[in-house]
Amino acid sequence: MYISETTVRVRYSETDQMGYVYYGNYATFYEVARVECLRQLGLPYSTLEKQGVMMPVLESRSRFMAPAKYDDVLRIVTTIKDKPTSRIHFTYELYNEEGKNIHSGETSLVFVNMKSGRPQRCPEVMLQLLDTYFD
Repeated sequence: MYISETTVRVRYSETDQMGYVYYGNYATFYEVARVECLRQLGLPYSTLEKQGVMMPVLESRSRFMAPAKYDDVLRIVTTIKDKPTSRIHFTYELYNEEGKNIHSGETSLVFVNMKSGRPQRCPEVMLQLLDTYFD
């Protein structure tokens, strides 16, 4: 299992009239956390793109336990629980500044060859980087 953490400060533009984070913006938080997860692993997403691999989202799920609000600093814990195949699954736990778990989410992405537009296996470089976390 591979785990990474990052933080995000809620911007005013991400909130609704009540001052809560608009539900659609959690997908953006997932993306920030996912990109940072790969960067911390040692494989920036831009490197995958240069190698001709893209990772579109297949599924996204969210569970709202408490609202995030304007100017909150959220800690996002991102986990890859299983070694990827042609798909990779991320889970996200969001915590407010008091350490309360306010949100959880999941995304599944597929590895796609940019030239052919077809699914492909997880790039070998990613599997090698993840090996130490799954042995």
